Amino acid sequence: MSEAALEEVSVLSSIYCGEGEYQLIQQSADNGLVVQIRTAVGEVRRVEVSLLFHLPPLYPVCPPDISVSSPLLSREQCQNIRQKLLEQAAALPQEPMVHQLVACLQQSREVIEEEKGGEEEEQVKEREEEEWTAVLLLDHIRSRSRYIKLLERWTQQLHLTGTLLLGRPILVILQGTRPDIKEFCRLLRTVKVDVDSSGRKCKERMMKILCETPSSSSSKHGPPGLTVKENQSVSELTAAFQEINMTELYQQILPLLTD
Repeated sequence: MSEAALEEVSVLSSIYCGEGEYQLIQQSADNGLVVQIRTAVGEVRRVEVSLLFHLPPLYPVCPPDISVSSPLLSREQCQNIRQKLLEQAAALPQEPMVHQLVACLQQSREVIEEEKGGEEEEQVKEREEEEWTAVLLLDHIRSRSRYIKLLERWTQQLHLTGTLLLGRPILVILQGTRPDIKEFCRLLRTVKVDVDSSGRKCKERMMKILCETPSSSSSKHGPPGLTVKENQSVSELTAAFQEINMTELYQQILPLLTD
């Protein structure tokens, strides 16, 4: 199997890190990889769908085979979703595409046909605009200017409010919609953001998502972009979370920082 497929599987496990979201079903040199991703589709009535991607040994030169199942959808609806995903996969460039296919499905407005009244439309809008907060742990940053420049660009492009806390530990706090946060994490895993000990450009392979939760009403959500702060002590780190009204969140992740 290709190195690109193995790398994509590693990235997917980081992006779809919620309970039951991701599972590696099979890994074989002869048959390739089989991964399962569970996600929700539909606008008004969110329906859980299980997607099974079979990545053949020649993937991504050969597109994946896809199976779709859901206890709340008919066999015909599942087949329609599968057919659309296969058509999209065939039209995409020959490069890792599983996350892109899942994202397209999540954003599709044609998966489940429903009559939508004014109240339902408002519910959809509220859900799409629901704010989430995520805290990421970075192992190190060698090329500070390059790293920060890319983080600034992505937070602007994805309309995220980001705070980079430099020191030990190195943390990134993100606020925005959940799909945008997941896309940020995907970029962080797949783009060469830093350099290794030999000075060669490298990807962020050691990033950990410490938490991902709906934003509290008390947390401060500023404009899109990145704020960079230096923290040389535990007290300064604590103060940084207090400043954005995230003391409770800090207490939640603190045990993960002391492991």
